[in-house]
Amino acid sequence: MTNDTMIDAEGLTKRFTVKKKTVEAVTDLSFTVSRGELVAFLGPNGAGKSTSLRMLTTLVPPSSGRARVVGHDIHREAAAVRARIGYVGQLTSGSFAQRVRDELISQGAFYGMPASAAKVRADELVESLDLTPFATRTVQQLSGGQKRRLDIALGLMHAPPLLFLDEPSTGLDPQSRSNLWQHILDLRQQHGTTVFLTTHYLEEADRYAERVMVMDRGRLIADDTAANLKAKLAGDVVTLGFASAEEAERAVGVVQGLTDREVRREGEASVTLAAPEGDALLPAAVRALDAVGLRVDRATAVPPTLDDVFLALTGRTLREAHETGGGDDEEQATENLTTENPQPTGAER
Repeated sequence: MTNDTMIDAEGLTKRFTVKKKTVEAVTDLSFTVSRGELVAFLGPNGAGKSTSLRMLTTLVPPSSGRARVVGHDIHREAAAVRARIGYVGQLTSGSFAQRVRDELISQGAFYGMPASAAKVRADELVESLDLTPFATRTVQQLSGGQKRRLDIALGLMHAPPLLFLDEPSTGLDPQSRSNLWQHILDLRQQHGTTVFLTTHYLEEADRYAERVMVMDRGRLIADDTAANLKAKLAGDVVTLGFASAEEAERAVGVVQGLTDREVRREGEASVTLAAPEGDALLPAAVRALDAVGLRVDRATAVPPTLDDVFLALTGRTLREAHETGGGDDEEQATENLTTENPQPTGAER
């Protein structure tokens, strides 16, 4: 592991028993993350994303495999790992009886920050995450969204070189989401912070992440830039409409001669395909169809989304996988593990 490698995981696997049944939540997870990268970790509920983060942040031990995080072994040097990372999990981490600003200052003390520096940093986070009106309230008086912003502030308190975020913007209103992302981007620009996050908001991953990893059923199934994944696995969705079903049927063969991607009927009188650089294919298809006497009544080329990538990889959209994925056992087990191993909010926790 070099000084520029922030995460180096090899063969990480996690098994547990639920209702006398062995469940493998994560299987043979191997990857590296370089200093300064912003990596989005995507997948449906129960795919193993949160379990992966909990292993990397030393919350739960892997059943097998190894990993070094910020230069330290997650098995033998858990305290050193925790001192050098920020982690924002899905559970509220604040002490309910503590006031918001005081909770942040206490968090700074856990990381060894001088009191004066902790107060300055707390005030910065209170302002940037729109917590100023609530700074003197106790945590238990906050709404769900306000607690989420506090969780994020706690994870950012010591400006860690590596920040893990597990669904950080869930429950936030659009303005708070925008403010959160601006703070993350500022951290990266000013301090070179490496960010590794899970999110259900695919537009966030598409817009901000330099690299996207996709997990399904406990296995890593894709790892590349969002642009490359969309171009290689999905492509622009091209749709051509005709006056009749008969014309659409004839058009399938013509358009198929222009591409190695599958061309299929869409509805009564349309054909569609997903192809890289579909906007360039579109005029060529119109010319070829016109040459054989087929008039195109309407035509569109829609850029792909990361949901289209997941559809190409698994045969279902990420939204469908969230709704129907069988992640209950994994979620139940990791919930139990988190209860037994509460998330760290300080270097020695």
